[in-house]
Formats: sequence, structure tokens, C-alpha cells
Amino acid sequence: MKILQLDKNHPLISEQLTAKGFVVEEDHSSTYDEVLDKIKDYQGIIIRSRIPLDKNFLTRASHLKFIARVGAGMENIDIETAEKLGIKLINSPEGNRDSVAEHVVGMLLILMNRLFIASNEVKNGIWKREENRGDELLGKTFGIIGYGNMGKATAKRLSGFGVEVIFHDILPNLSDEFATQVSLEELQKRADILSLHIPLTMETHYLIDEAFISKMEKNFYFVNTARGKNLKTKSLVQAIESGKVLGACLDVLEYEKSSFENLETENQDLKFLLDSEKVIVTPHIGGWTSQSKIKLAQFIVDKILADFEN
Repeated sequence: MKILQLDKNHPLISEQLTAKGFVVEEDHSSTYDEVLDKIKDYQGIIIRSRIPLDKNFLTRASHLKFIARVGAGMENIDIETAEKLGIKLINSPEGNRDSVAEHVVGMLLILMNRLFIASNEVKNGIWKREENRGDELLGKTFGIIGYGNMGKATAKRLSGFGVEVIFHDILPNLSDEFATQVSLEELQKRADILSLHIPLTMETHYLIDEAFISKMEKNFYFVNTARGKNLKTKSLVQAIESGKVLGACLDVLEYEKSSFENLETENQDLKFLLDSEKVIVTPHIGGWTSQSKIKLAQFIVDKILADFEN
């Protein structure tokens, strides 16, 4: 079986698959059209986010048996077409769930305790104590939307902080020792903190908008480590300005390129977020640790071997 790997990943993918008799070829620079010209020669493809696998691409990939995404989200793949063509879809959300969970907690602690602000002030000779009084996680209700790998790992990390974790998910009966499933209405009524752990679909595009925020009963902190377009940025800006949102932790932005490698646009709403002391912004690195790079790759290899090893 010939496999084409379109993004740089941990070398263990090529090493382990080659050792099992697969032919793995690397191409980290060809354009969409260049890959399109040769994709018929491959039975497997391993991607991250560089090239979209749309209907045109998949139709041309006449011998493709599987697509493996090193990561969680699958929005760069025309899933409906892939399923119609009998192409197996593989991803590895188990690989970076722990790093995402730690990133959520880390950003919140920095934001709520003004750690970054206070540190910069002291480094510049400014000593403010009352102005940098923090806000504790203890006693708050933490609301999660999406209780898959990332949501569950986040709830588990919070178990030692004395918060009550509730969540909403489209699948039923997911409550466990770390969190309790509730309706969306109850989550909006009770949550002091809202954290997204959902894919980007037609249903979740701009899920968090002015209407959603207006239904949140309390003033709240907002965290997004899912996808930038789950949030309508303008609505968040307005909510921060009004005081409805006390602060935001954003690892993803509406204005990212589909490859997640940079921003594709700049505007006043983005400038507000970047200038605000009430916002922590990181460059889509929630699942980006030394450990997750290995785990993401290993889960992909294990799943490919489970289905396609002779």
C-alpha cells in the first residue's frame, strides 16, 4: 500500500509504517493541483491541514482507501463524499486531548489571576497589588459544550480545583465522575465559565453569537480551544465591552487561515482582542506539546495498522 504524507509529522509515522511493509512518500510543498495530478497512485493519505480534500480531490483519488488526519478536526475533508466513495476516515483526538485540557486551565489561571499583566508590570518597575487582585476558580460552575475527548480531559483536569463541571452535548447519557450532563438552557443559566470543545460544522458555525451570549444568565469567562469560527468575534467584542463577558481565553480565531498557520485577515474586532487586558490569545497551540506530537502520530499509526495491516 502506497501512502502519501502531505504535512510534516513525527517521523515515527513513516518509520513504523515502513517497517510494516507500507510505502510512505513525503510531500510537504506541492500545491493542491500538483497533488491532484498524482493522488490516483496512492491508497492512503496522511494530512494535517495544509491541503483541503474536497469533492474534486476525492473523486480524482480513485484508489484511495483511507484518509488519516493527525489531529481531531475533520472540517478540511468532504466527509460526505469520502463516505460515499468508501474511503475510511481516521483521526487522533486522543493524542492531544491532554495538552488541550492543560492549555485551558493554564489560560484561565493566567487571565483570572492577571499573571501576565502583573509580571510585565513588575518587570517594568511597576508594583501594583490591589489592582491585580485575582478571581478564584474555586466555587465556580464550569460549563463545557462538547463532551468528547477534549471536553472530558478538561473536566478531569478541573477535578482538583473545587469547581462544579457541567456540560451539554448532542449525544445522551455522557455524565461521569468528573461532570454532569445538562440541557443547553441549564448550562446557560448556571455557568460562570464557558468552554468550547466542539468540531466546526454547519450547526456549530457561529454557535456563540449575540443571541447565545444574551441567554447566559451570569457574567462569565469564555474559553475557545476548538475552532475560531465556532465564535462570532464581533459578538464577543460587544460582550466584553458591555461587561457580560468578564474575560476571554482564545487559542483559535475566526480569522485564521484554514491551514491554521497564520491569520488571513485583520480588522478592528481582532485589534480589540489583541489590545485588551481581558483577553489571552495564543496561536492555535492548545494541542501543540512535545508529548502530543508523539501521541498524535502513534494513535494514527495504530489505527492504520489495525485496519490495513496484512
